[in-house]
Amino acid sequence: MTGGEQPARPSEPAGASGQAPSVDEDAVARRRVEVGKTVAGLRSLGQPNSMAKQFDFANESYEWRRVFAELFGTFLLVLAAAGGPIVNARFGGHAISPAALVIAPGLMVLAIILFMGTVSGAHLNPAVTIAFMLRSDFPARRVPLYIIAQFAGAVLATLVVVAMVGKHGTAGLTLPGHGISAGAAMAWEVVLTTGLVSVITGTASGGQQIGAMSAIAVGSYIALAGLIGAPVSGASMNPVRSLGPALVLGDWTAWWAYLVGPLLGALVAVAFAQILRGRGGGEFSRRAAQGTLGTGWLPRRREQASGQPAEPSQDGTG
Repeated sequence: MTGGEQPARPSEPAGASGQAPSVDEDAVARRRVEVGKTVAGLRSLGQPNSMAKQFDFANESYEWRRVFAELFGTFLLVLAAAGGPIVNARFGGHAISPAALVIAPGLMVLAIILFMGTVSGAHLNPAVTIAFMLRSDFPARRVPLYIIAQFAGAVLATLVVVAMVGKHGTAGLTLPGHGISAGAAMAWEVVLTTGLVSVITGTASGGQQIGAMSAIAVGSYIALAGLIGAPVSGASMNPVRSLGPALVLGDWTAWWAYLVGPLLGALVAVAFAQILRGRGGGEFSRRAAQGTLGTGWLPRRREQASGQPAEPSQDGTG
């Protein structure tokens, strides 16, 4: 080494000497194009609303939509559950098979969850609403309107069927089977509703991940419970499904069994959920219980909820 030279040093990382690191601008540009194409591809598939607006269920301005969804959904459920037996009686009692009569409500619930579960959570049942509330997945202030809407839907469905095909004895009611006491029917309703609400709260705990499988699980349970429970108690598992037709048809036989039984079953299911999964109130279960539909599905109004500029709509007009 000559006198003024320094020993060679190991290569230093870029920027260590205080100079700005070199940047491959072409590589950065290419990366941006790739990301842009990926985002555009995802948008072309349609962005799930639960991703677009994770907290739309907290937007109280959409409460009327949720309440209407509960009314309409319960209307459809009771149309199948009570309307089937009334129509069957109108045409001689052999037009619809017994198995079809009890499977139909399960299939209807499956369809309802799929097409509007993200609006209100598709409770369709006061026992479910109360269970979600007790699990801290649903706010207590919303419970009264949900139950009123559910009862109104059940009454309207029965009125529509009766107006079209008339009253036919006890058809459409849930009643204890032959030789079954009201107390035994109530106990059966407790057992069946415990299973139903357990399935609902269990699939709702990861509802946005399970997706359509939660609808299949709930609908299947209702159908299977009906096959084994209909001869004993009518397999109501839902106070408004029983009390709505009772009001319209003017027959209150054993009505208390179909109010107390499902509510007790819901309480048991909440206790079981505590044992199985601990406390509720998680993000997925709240989405499933309350619905996520809100400004996320309106391309030109997203900025009103988020305070950020709206993304352009797919047709380029947003």
